[in-house]
Amino acid sequence: MQLIQIDKARYRKHLNRVIIGCGLALAAGSLAISQTLIALFPDESGSHFHWNLLGVIVTSITIGWALNKYRGHDYMTEVVYVWELKQALNKITRKMAKLKAAGREGDPQALLAIHYSYAGSRLLWQLDDNTITMDELAIKQAELDSVAAQFNVTLNADDYDESILKQY
Repeated sequence: MQLIQIDKARYRKHLNRVIIGCGLALAAGSLAISQTLIALFPDESGSHFHWNLLGVIVTSITIGWALNKYRGHDYMTEVVYVWELKQALNKITRKMAKLKAAGREGDPQALLAIHYSYAGSRLLWQLDDNTITMDELAIKQAELDSVAAQFNVTLNADDYDESILKQY
C-alpha cells in the first residue's frame, strides 16, 4: 500500500458525515425494527430486550453491508484509504518487536517495514491533528535513520510491500 497525501479537509468532512450517518442510521433502524417487532409480538412480562437486541444487530449488519458495498464510491475514497492504512500499520505493530530486533542487526526488510510504519503514522497523525506525539516519532525516525546509515540501507516507504511481514 502506497502512502499518498490526501486532502485533509475533504477527509475530515467525509469521515464526520459517514460517522454521523451511521450513528443516525443505527438509532433509527434499531428503533424502527424493535418497535415493529414489539408491536407484532408483545411480551406480557414487559421485557423486550431480545427485540431491541435484534433491531441493533440487524441494523448493524445492514450498515456494514452498505459501507462495504459503497467503499469504492468516490465519496468514500479518503475514508477507506485511511481505514486500510490503519489496518496495514496495525499488522506492522503486531510484529514490531521482531522487526526492531532484526533491524538492530541490519535486516533491510525489517528497517523498511519500520520506516513505513513511521511514515504512515506521521501521515495519520497529521490528518487527525495529533501533533503531541510527533516529536517522539521524529526521535524514533532519527534512530532508524542512524541504524540504516550504519548498515548502508536506503529507506523509501514506496518500496514497502506487506509480504515482507511474513518472514517475521
